[in-house]
Amino acid sequence: MNEPASNDTPPTTMPVCWWHPGRQTGLSCTRCGRAACPDCLREASVGYQCVDCVRAGREAQRRAHPRTVAGATLAPRPVVTPVLIAVNVLLYVVTVAQARSPLDNERATLFGDWVLWPRAIAGADQWWRLVTAGFLHYGPVHLAVNMFALWVLGRDMEAQLGRVRFIAVYLVSLLGGAVSVYLFDDSNRGTAGASGAIYGLLGGILVVVLRLRLNPTAAIGLIVLNLIISVTIPNISLLGHVGGLVVGAAVTAAMVFAPARGRVVWQAAAVVVLAAACVALVLYRDSQLASVACDYQGGELLCTTPSGA
Repeated sequence: MNEPASNDTPPTTMPVCWWHPGRQTGLSCTRCGRAACPDCLREASVGYQCVDCVRAGREAQRRAHPRTVAGATLAPRPVVTPVLIAVNVLLYVVTVAQARSPLDNERATLFGDWVLWPRAIAGADQWWRLVTAGFLHYGPVHLAVNMFALWVLGRDMEAQLGRVRFIAVYLVSLLGGAVSVYLFDDSNRGTAGASGAIYGLLGGILVVVLRLRLNPTAAIGLIVLNLIISVTIPNISLLGHVGGLVVGAAVTAAMVFAPARGRVVWQAAAVVVLAAACVALVLYRDSQLASVACDYQGGELLCTTPSGA
């Protein structure tokens, strides 16, 4: 006589967690399909992934977007450097058109309004000259030499720092070179050119080389050679070069030696502090040139000082 079939189904054994064999679970990773307990799953864009898949995804993302020594995403090609070159060339073309001469373009109205003339800064509060002068050049040779140097140095520095940090280093270096001229040079002499910013990139290259623990001999030799040229060739602003070099090295050091935790905050704070220090030095120099008096006569700005500063 046959036994009646039982209606009871045998209990089904639940899978166990891949990482915790003693834990049964009905959950699994949406990426690899392995069983995982709630402690071993992390929320993803679609479903939940196990800790191994999350770690692998982060590593893949890190490899796909490598970081530079300053913590920036490695850019495939320079963008800021050619834009800066284009701006410098465009402004040179404007001055040539105004002066109707490629060699005597300093006679242009724009050149007169933007050149770094300390007396106009102190007597007429034309502070913009500290920045705008860095985008003007005396003739085609001056422009060509600076733009070639900017292209060579700018590509490497932009790749190492990232675009935003590179802009910060360039502009603060430019300001540092201008402030050095404003502090120590003849107050009645005009100065222009991107050399201060370019020397800042030179100082930055040396700092990056040291940070990467590479041989700094070539970088040091290049800096020394350029300083010798600044001293031996007349009509070159050694003060602007040295000021840009020092400030550029300082701000780059803040970029590449900032601690990984809170790196962006540290870097931004360093840029603000250095820029504020430059502004403070400008105010100090203003107080020294308090006797300068400026006035427009016949549409031309004339600045004089009884002290002859």
